[in-house]
Amino acid sequence: MQINRMQRRRIRLAVCVIIQLVALSLRPAAASQPLEGVPLPPPVGDVLLVVGGAITQTNVGSEAHLDLAALRSLPTVTLKTTTVVTDGVKHFEGVLLRDLLLWVGAAGSYVEARALNNYTVDIPIKDFHDYDVILATHMDGNRLLTADKGPLWIVYPRDQWRALQDIRYDYRWVWQLNQLTIK
Repeated sequence: MQINRMQRRRIRLAVCVIIQLVALSLRPAAASQPLEGVPLPPPVGDVLLVVGGAITQTNVGSEAHLDLAALRSLPTVTLKTTTVVTDGVKHFEGVLLRDLLLWVGAAGSYVEARALNNYTVDIPIKDFHDYDVILATHMDGNRLLTADKGPLWIVYPRDQWRALQDIRYDYRWVWQLNQLTIK
């Protein structure tokens, strides 16, 4: 049987699609659930983030007080993306916000994110399930400091999704984050 040029192209395309599908199925899921229901440890170091509101897991009164050690107990992810406030592609490291919300037992439809300067914005929790939004602790291999967007920064994978390159999402990139309230 003779295969013409057009048939060879179709076969190559089909093989490429099959290889990509197999590779995606073998890739580990970005979000894991190892800490669901695991009690929160009491903070030992400086508290970087206070999570309150509609949560079921607490460690200080009715809130979750998280230090760097607690945040590092969640699976770490990396993200390469541009931002509207930095030059070029930046490499971020942190935890998926959906993992953090799962750990504290968040039950709500949005998060009120507050920064050290009292900047506040409401973010739909749906964002954290639709996109791999991270709570960054590092940028370009360096720990985020208060003087440079730290200690925590909400970072969206804006280069991976055209929809995230909209100004409505830019307002949700809260740097110097110190508080989340689940509502």
